[in-house]
Amino acid sequence: MRRMTVRLRRHAAALSFATAVMFIAMIAMEFLYFRRLSGGLTSLDLRFLGFSETEGFAWIAALGRRGAEAILVWHYLTFDLVFPALLSLTLASLILKAGEQLPRFAALSHTMRSVTALVLVLPYTIADYAQNIVVARMLSDPPSAGSRSMALASGLIVAKFALLVVPVVALGAFVLAAQRRR
Repeated sequence: MRRMTVRLRRHAAALSFATAVMFIAMIAMEFLYFRRLSGGLTSLDLRFLGFSETEGFAWIAALGRRGAEAILVWHYLTFDLVFPALLSLTLASLILKAGEQLPRFAALSHTMRSVTALVLVLPYTIADYAQNIVVARMLSDPPSAGSRSMALASGLIVAKFALLVVPVVALGAFVLAAQRRR
């Protein structure tokens, strides 16, 4: 556990760079490719406040079979398979690195610091992957997408973004506390 904690802290910059590059690539794909496939509709993944059943069905219908397959391959089986884990590792590494500057956090054992970072980040990771599974299932078999699937996907999207705020706020608090100490 100690080695992993040290490695995460040491590679925070590289992880941040890789996450930023992947995020930019995903946004570029959304605006340059996915929106064309759906007739200009925003992907379900980017609807921060969720979506209605009507909006979800409209997006799937606008994609058609070809568009749904393209999004499955180029988003859910590539970028979104890696991005939640990469973002989570990046946030955990940044929390650990920022925590080094705080005497109380630095006094904790390596295990406790790692567990703290994990507890802050893991709920987002789980929600993101769960949402990906639900949306990918709806895209792979549109006739099976019912109102329950739409409601679940919408709820998980909202939860994903709400849970992402937790480690980001914690990181911000750590950084501000470290700056005050200087």
